[in-house]
Amino acid sequence: MDTDIDRSEVAPRDEYTHGHHESVVRTHAWRTVANSAEYLIPHLQPGARVLDVGSGPGSITIDIARRVDPAPVRGVDASAQIVAQAAGLAADNGVHNVEFAVDDAYRLDAEDDTYDVVHAHQVLQHLGRPEDALREFRRVLKPGGVAGVRDVDYGGVIWYPLIPALDKWLDVYRRVHVWNGGDPLAGRTLKHWAVNAGFARVDVSASVWLFSSPAEREWWGGSWAERAVESTFAAHAIESGHAGWGDLKEIAAGWREWAAHDDGWVLMPHGEVIAHG
Repeated sequence: MDTDIDRSEVAPRDEYTHGHHESVVRTHAWRTVANSAEYLIPHLQPGARVLDVGSGPGSITIDIARRVDPAPVRGVDASAQIVAQAAGLAADNGVHNVEFAVDDAYRLDAEDDTYDVVHAHQVLQHLGRPEDALREFRRVLKPGGVAGVRDVDYGGVIWYPLIPALDKWLDVYRRVHVWNGGDPLAGRTLKHWAVNAGFARVDVSASVWLFSSPAEREWWGGSWAERAVESTFAAHAIESGHAGWGDLKEIAAGWREWAAHDDGWVLMPHGEVIAHG
């Protein structure tokens, strides 16, 4: 964690910084295996039994289920609301080898040696005890199974044009993330956590999200303009004292300004780990 962010502010809880405002769920539902878990594709063979931890609205989970059919896939999340939404999406898409349930990443409702693959996308960054979660992933893996985890690293996010309000956004976001008990620099720490969790072999890779086209700028910038003033992030920013209402309105305006620039782009780097049990 950066030395300019006081770790003594960390809350004794695992609080999801983004929350489940419509603007958040809308961006999460864009995610697929191709754009968010490409590193895992070699392990998603037909017949592989998969657990997706922190499955959110279910778009990645459903994509995984199509790839490993006829094997069963289970998506779990801490939010009953988002679990119900994911189940509805699976039904709408006619994908029947997937189920969704509420569960706890630290105490999974599964026997030892159950799954060929445990997947977690953008999850460990929000947990106060990521190594304990990884130990639990290892417990439910079959011998020879793998855990695939991917997390963004907010220490490497870059954009153009250089809009001061976005500098404020990144600083406030990272401080709120820490205040909620998570680690906004998780991407660079995944290998360390996996090694400490006892995995026999840890393979690492990295990839990026890049948003630049007019449609991508409108989508991403518009989403963050809403999140900045309407989502759980906004409430936490104010509650923690890291931003006031004026700051959040400035951040929202900055994202709208960025989206309007024809030469605008933003890059978000991700660390990826395939941990062999």
